[in-house]
Amino acid sequence: MAAYGALVSLMHIIDRIEKHPSPPISIHKQQVESLTQNVTFLQDFLDAYISPVVDDHEADPLERRIADAVYAAEDVIESQIVLQIHNQSRIRGKMSSFINLFRARCKCTTIDRNEFELGVNASEEFYHDLQQVIEEMNLIKKEAMEIAAAAQLQTKVSSSHVVSSTSSSSVKESKMVGFVEVLLEVLDKLSGGQLSRQIIPIMGMGGTGKTTLARHVFQHALVKEHFDICAWTTISQTYNLKETLREVLFQASGHSSSDLSEGELGLRLYQYLWGWRYLIIMDDIWSIEVWDKMRSSFPDCNNGSRIVITTRLSNLTSQLGESYGVGMKFLDKRSSWDLFCKTVFGGESFPPELKKIGKNIVANCKGLPLSIATIGGLLAKSERTREYWARIEQNLNSIVITNNDEFCLKILRMSYTYLPNYLKPCFLYMGVFEEDRSIRASMLKKLWVSEGFLKPASGKCWETIAEEYLKELVDRNLILVDELGFSGNVKFCKIHDLLRDVCLKEVEKERFYHIIEKTPSVIDKERRRVVFKND
Repeated sequence: MAAYGALVSLMHIIDRIEKHPSPPISIHKQQVESLTQNVTFLQDFLDAYISPVVDDHEADPLERRIADAVYAAEDVIESQIVLQIHNQSRIRGKMSSFINLFRARCKCTTIDRNEFELGVNASEEFYHDLQQVIEEMNLIKKEAMEIAAAAQLQTKVSSSHVVSSTSSSSVKESKMVGFVEVLLEVLDKLSGGQLSRQIIPIMGMGGTGKTTLARHVFQHALVKEHFDICAWTTISQTYNLKETLREVLFQASGHSSSDLSEGELGLRLYQYLWGWRYLIIMDDIWSIEVWDKMRSSFPDCNNGSRIVITTRLSNLTSQLGESYGVGMKFLDKRSSWDLFCKTVFGGESFPPELKKIGKNIVANCKGLPLSIATIGGLLAKSERTREYWARIEQNLNSIVITNNDEFCLKILRMSYTYLPNYLKPCFLYMGVFEEDRSIRASMLKKLWVSEGFLKPASGKCWETIAEEYLKELVDRNLILVDELGFSGNVKFCKIHDLLRDVCLKEVEKERFYHIIEKTPSVIDKERRRVVFKND
């Protein structure tokens, strides 16, 4: 949530100023104590008393007041820092002029008294502005204390339901449950049948496992043995044809071609693929247009080459001129249960007291693999009690069931609302990356650190904390592993486009950052601004 991330960020700023050997500004000791107490209390309050609500349409008013007050405090402090740096630069300039005059004329002169008065007035104004913000935070704290007192009278505050990850594995293996027959069908079509180049579309709504199936096909030993060249590219709604051709050519040949034009890349790819039996997987195609632009780059040498396309468009098969396509269906009850059990408990046995609730939860996912995996990832990181699982079941029951992406979004949003507060800003930040973007994990972790999203932990550096946050989001199936490093750590990651949609909806509601391209409006008060490239 934006409020929690803002509180953590403000504490970073105060801590850096207090520990700096030569701080750019000085904050009154009493104000530092007031800010620290308020921030600490409000963090604990958000953790303990703000319950996730699945079907709310607006951000909690109190959370929004907290975020606005914290942002105001940051603005006051950072504006004062900028002002002091500017004033010090002017004073140094005056001193330099004075010294030069003294040396030249051996006369005494004085610096304009206005410079001194300017600094005094600025300090007084800074103290006054910061005090106003502290008073607003005091009022918020008082209201929060009343809410906490009322909650304590109604029920005992349950302990945190989040369970720290103790798994030694840094990344979970992708699960292929319920689609063995489909996998065998695709493999048979790849290795047998006609020799002419053939396109095999894999179709289905978002979250049905199209990319997972394609990935298993791509990594299968039979495929590696049968084809001379294998390449994978992700297209998505907004694609860059030149970059796509360059990516496929690089995977096919191993040579970089950054200096070639779009036409030259297409010709070079055609020439390189000629004579070889190749497999090209084009993931997440949204229109026939991209294929029309690329088809001339893939030669038909009558040697059994294949192109696999994943798409949400059921009519793309006919547009491609193909009579064969693989339709991804919803999982049946047995397969849904198997996937859920493997996601939540791995190889452990299922607790008997949770089976009935678990089966109800799985039934409400309506066989959608992404929903089952995501809810399973949530429960895998939660306490295993009937009370907590019943809350998840109740919220799932309240969702209007429709067989489209909106239904999936509503289920996936639960995984966000039940995230620990310290992970929410990191997850929401994933929306700033373009759809289907492969994100370097090291860069992502540095961005989290620089944004001030990470909560300090005794004896741990920022890199370690960021790595733990990333691992937990991966374990919850909210961030996908795109590539592993040599040591088994996450090297590149990405986010499913439906989960990215969840991010953008929550961001808009909580005003966490502003996407300029999406809503051209007044953005003077927006904390972060995101501009997506139009390639």
